[in-house]
Amino acid sequence: MSVTDEIKDRIDIVDLISESVELRRSGKTYSGFCPFHANTRTPSFVVFPDSQSWHCFGECNEGGDVFNFVMKKNGWDFPEALRRLAERTGVQLKPLTPQQEEEQEEHEHLRKLLEDAVTFYRHNLYNTEPGKIALEYLYGRKLTDETIEAFGLGYAPNSWDAATTYFKSKNYTEEELLEAGLASERDGGGIYDRFRQRMMIPIRDHRERMVGFGARTLEPDGVPKYLNSPQTALFDKSSILYGLDKARKAIRAEDQVVIVEGYMGVIAPHQHGFTNVVATMGTALTDDHLQRLQRYTKRIILAMDSDAAGAKAALRGLQVAREALDKTTDLVFDARGLLRREARIRADLRVATLPPGMDPDDVVNHNPEELRQILANARPVVVHVMEVLTEGRNLEDPKTKTEIASQVLPLINDIPNAIERDTYLQRLARTLEVDERTLFSFRPPRASRPRRKGAPRPSSLPPEEQTAHPHSSKRSGDIYEAHCVGILLRHPELLYQIDRQLGVDGLARLTEKDFYNADYQVLVKLAREALDQNETEPISYVLNNLPMIFMDLVDELLTHTTELDAVVDKVLEDVLRALLSLRRRHVLSNNSHLRYMLESEQENGDYKATEYQTIIIKNLADLQKIDKAMKRYTSRTAALEMR
Repeated sequence: MSVTDEIKDRIDIVDLISESVELRRSGKTYSGFCPFHANTRTPSFVVFPDSQSWHCFGECNEGGDVFNFVMKKNGWDFPEALRRLAERTGVQLKPLTPQQEEEQEEHEHLRKLLEDAVTFYRHNLYNTEPGKIALEYLYGRKLTDETIEAFGLGYAPNSWDAATTYFKSKNYTEEELLEAGLASERDGGGIYDRFRQRMMIPIRDHRERMVGFGARTLEPDGVPKYLNSPQTALFDKSSILYGLDKARKAIRAEDQVVIVEGYMGVIAPHQHGFTNVVATMGTALTDDHLQRLQRYTKRIILAMDSDAAGAKAALRGLQVAREALDKTTDLVFDARGLLRREARIRADLRVATLPPGMDPDDVVNHNPEELRQILANARPVVVHVMEVLTEGRNLEDPKTKTEIASQVLPLINDIPNAIERDTYLQRLARTLEVDERTLFSFRPPRASRPRRKGAPRPSSLPPEEQTAHPHSSKRSGDIYEAHCVGILLRHPELLYQIDRQLGVDGLARLTEKDFYNADYQVLVKLAREALDQNETEPISYVLNNLPMIFMDLVDELLTHTTELDAVVDKVLEDVLRALLSLRRRHVLSNNSHLRYMLESEQENGDYKATEYQTIIIKNLADLQKIDKAMKRYTSRTAALEMR
C-alpha cells in the first residue's frame, strides 16, 4: 500500500469534510453547499462515501479525493497536503536520520523563539508609551487594528538590550538569539539587540512558519530604512516571498499572483481585498521565487514603478522569469511533419505600471478601484518590453534596431501560441520599420541549456537503431511513450481509430501493457475508461478522475500537445508510428530475454524450453506484422527526430 493509499485508508472523507461543510445524508451519498463558490439555493456539493470522493455539480464542476479537497480548501500544494494529512493520520512519510531529527528539533526551537518575539514586539506596540509612535505611524498608513493583528505587526524598543534581557529571562541562550537573528555579536564579546526603535514585521514561509523579521526605522533619517533578519538556518530572503503564507489560497482561487516590492505593498492591498499579492524583500526577483509560484499559478503580474528604475527592475525580473520558467519543451511538428521539441514559457507574464511616484499601498489607499484597473490593464511582457526599449530611442539607427530586436525576439519566441507569436512579430516589424521576413531570419539562436536530469538525449536515429535498453529510465523510448500518452489524454477518442487501424494490420488493440512506465500505464487505463462511460466528455472524465499525484505529469503531457489537432491524419499516423516503434522495441527486448532463458533451460533439460521457443516464434510473427505496418507510416515522414 502506498503512502497516499494508507492516508486515505485512515481518513473518512465524510468526517473530514463535515468539519467545514454542513452535510446531509441522501441515500448512499451526502450533500451540502459547495465551500468553494457562492451558492445558497441548491446543494450542489456531493460526497461519495463508497469511493471516498467528492464532486461539485455546480459552478466549480470539480471533484476528487481527500487530497483534492484539502488542497483546494487551504491553498496547499500536494507535498503540503501530504505532510498535513500524514501528521493527522500518524502515517510516517520517511524515517528521519538522527542528524535530521536533531536539526528539526533545533529549527522548531528557533521558530518557537521567533513566535515569542512576535508576542514581545506586539506587546511593546500596544502597551508601551514609545510603542504609540509606531502605532500612530501604522494608523497614518491607514492600516486597521484588524490588519495589524492579522500581520502580527509590532515595535522594537529603542534599547540595546530590552529584547535580549527579556528572552534570557525566558531561558533562551545568547547562542539561540544569534541563530534566530534577533541579536548581534559585539566585537568585544557579548550580544545586543539587532532591532531597535523599529516597526517590526514578522516574516513567515509558505507553510506559515516563522523565519525572521523585517524592520522599518521610525527615525526620519534612520539608516537603513528597512532592516531584515540576517541569513540564518531558517531565513533566506532570496527564496522567500513576503505574504505568500496568506496569499497562496487566493492565488490558487484567482489563478493569478501579483508581485510587488516592499512589505506595505502587500499589507495595504490585502486590507482592501487584493489577497493574491506577494513581495520580494529588498532583493531582485529570483528563480527560487518563480519556481515556488509555479506551484500555485502560471499567471504572473509584475507591478512595478513607472520610473527608469522600475523599468529596469521589470526587465531584470522578466529575464529571471525566462531562465526560471523556460524549463519545459513542447512537442510540435516541423515543416516536414517530424516531431521535435521547442522551448516555450509555460506562463502568462504581464507587467502592470504604477502611477509616477506611487507604491501599491499609495494607490489602493487613494482608490482601490484604481489598483484593480491597473492590474486588469497589465500588459503582456512583449508589449511592455517593446515600449520600454523604444521610448526615446533613435529608431532610424540600424544598430538601435538590432539591439532592440535582439532583446525582444527571444521573448516572442518564448510564447506558446503561434498566432500570438506572429502578431507580436508583425508589431515589432512595424515599430522598427523593417520587413517581417528580415526579423524572422534574424531571430537569435537560443542559448543552450543544461539537459535536465533524466531527460532523453536528442537523437536523429530511427527507432530501430537506438539501442538503449527498454527498461532503462534513460531509454530513448521514453519520448515515444510520453508523446502517445499526451495525445491520448487530450483526445481519448483517438483510441477508436488506433484500435481499428491496428486490427487492420492484424495487431492487438492498444492497452496499458504497451508502456513500461507505470505512471503512463495508469493514465492510458484512465483514457480507456473515459471512452467506456457516457456521462461526461472523455477529456472531462480524465481530468475529473485524475489522481492528484499525477497532476504535474499530466499538466506537462497536455502542454506538449496543446496545438495538435486530432482530426489531422498526421497526428493519428504519428501516434501509430510511435506506438509501433514501442512495440518493436518490446518484441526485440522480450525475445532477447527469452533466448537467454531458452539456452539456460535447454542446458538443464527443462521442459519450459519448448514453451519459450513457442513464444519467441509468436513474437517474430508479430514483428513481421509490425514492420509491415511501419512501412506505411514511415513513407511520408522519417523517424521521430529531436533537436
